[in-house]
This record gives sequence, C-alpha cells and structure tokens, in this order.
Amino acid sequence: MMNTSSSDFTLLGLLVNSEATGIVFTVIFAVFVVAVTANLVVIFLIQVDSRLHTPTYFLLSQLSIMDTLFICTTVPKLLVDMVSKEKTFSFVACGIQIFLYLTMIGSEFFLLGLMVYDRYVAVCNPLRYTVLMNRKKCLLLAAGAWFGGSVDGFLLTSVTMNVPYCGSRSINHFFCEIPAVLKLACADTSLYETLMYICCVLMLLIPISIISTSYSLILLTIHCLRSAEGRKKAFATCSSHLTVVGIFYGAAFYTYVLPRSFHTPEQDKVVSAFYTIVTPMLNPLIYSLRNKDIIGAFKKVFACCSSAQKVATSDA
Repeated sequence: MMNTSSSDFTLLGLLVNSEATGIVFTVIFAVFVVAVTANLVVIFLIQVDSRLHTPTYFLLSQLSIMDTLFICTTVPKLLVDMVSKEKTFSFVACGIQIFLYLTMIGSEFFLLGLMVYDRYVAVCNPLRYTVLMNRKKCLLLAAGAWFGGSVDGFLLTSVTMNVPYCGSRSINHFFCEIPAVLKLACADTSLYETLMYICCVLMLLIPISIISTSYSLILLTIHCLRSAEGRKKAFATCSSHLTVVGIFYGAAFYTYVLPRSFHTPEQDKVVSAFYTIVTPMLNPLIYSLRNKDIIGAFKKVFACCSSAQKVATSDA
C-alpha cells in the first residue's frame, strides 16, 4: 500500500532561479513537439506502407511507441511547472510517474537488446530470416520487452513509495526520478539503493551482453564478405542501432550505475534531461534520416496527399 497520507512533493525543476526560463521553455517545447511528431510519423508510415511490414520495422514501431510515452511522462509536467508558480506534485501522481518512466526505460533497455538479434539474423542468417523472425516471434519479443519493463517499474515503484518521507518535500529535480526522491527519505535506504543498483546493473548487463555477442558475430560476418558493397550495406544496417544504443545506455549508466560521488544533482538533471527529452527526439531522426525505406514511404504518402489535394481542388 502507498502512504497516500503523506503531503505533496514540490519539484524544484530543471532550473532554479534562472533568468533563462523563457528560452529553455521554448527549446524544450520545440524538442517535445518534434519528438512526438517524428515518432508518430514513424509509427504511421510503418502501419500504412506494406513494404515496411517487416520484423525490423515492427520492432522500430515499438521503439517509437515507447519513446512517445516516455517523453509524455515527464515533459508536459516540466513545461507546466516552468510557467506556473504552483509546482506541487501529489504523492500518488509521483508514484504513477515513477512507474511509467521506469516501465518505458526498462522496456526500451530490453527492446534495444532484442533489436540487435533481428540485425544478427538479417546479416548472419539471411536465408533463414523469415523463419527465425516470423510474426509470432516478433510479437513475443515485443511482449517480452514490455513485460520486463513493467515488472521493473512495479517492483521499484512499490518499494520507493513505501519508504517513509519526512522533513523537506522539495525534490531537486524536474520529475520524480528515484535517486532524487530517495534523498528525502527519513529512513536508511542503503539496502534498497544497493538492491536497486544491482537490478540496474543486471538490466544493463543482460542487453549489453546480447548486443556485444551479436555485434561480434555480425562484424565477423561482415569481415568475411567479399563484396565491398555487401560490407557497406551490412554496416549501414547496424550503424543506426549502435548509435541509439550508445546514447541511451550511456546516459542510463551514468544515472543509475555510476556512484553518487562522481556526479552532482545539477549534473544529474542535465543527463536526465538528455535521455528523457533529447533521446526520444533523436531516435526517430537517427533511424529515419538514414533509412531509404522510411524516406521512400514518406515521399509516397506525401505524393498521395498532394494528388488527392489536386483532385479535390480541380473538382471544386
């Protein structure tokens, strides 16, 4: 049971007593709009273009769904707080936000690890790709990622919200991130923080182990390819995924694995802003701008819309 009798929290926000609030608000709002729009466009294109009805793009659509929900979990509250004098956040709302962002980040951890399996099969076993990555297996992989993230969110949220809080209710952050919330606890949380640390390490190690092993085999296969064009195509297939993995896992490692003595609360907020605000915008751009299939689908939809508009105009 959550201790709902506790008073509300106050989020100090991304900036404290800053004169640049207006500029920062504009930038964050623009990034938020671009991120949500880009991810929704990717999801839409994958749904409407039959050429994108493949395992790779199905998993990419799941990533876009996660990124959309992820950024919508934290940024709207941040933007409201930046223009409002009332920055309180109820105990229950804080718990819901913790659960949602942990579920999204955990699901993305697992999904990025599983996506590399798709790349491994495509490069190393292309002739068996349709068998190894059939629709049933894709659904199981996606469901497994969502389930793993949900379990992580439920377990950590339950424990966090049952810790007694007293004294200051001011969270030195722009959302209810667990390390920042636990600083307000009036009980010894060292055991819980140690267990959370172990949990986060395992959640990083399992996908990273899959990614490292798969890419080692992929690089070995690429090295053995005689065709320079084949090497180039295989590398292009994996480079976008590697870029996203490096950005996302790097930020998560800094926040949840690196000891507190190596970073300050202000640095924590900057890194958190990066992986909760910037990363959801970068992911669809990284995958789409370098992807001929996505660009082709966009041009096709745009051409259809233009043709329909011309027909409607001529009929009028």
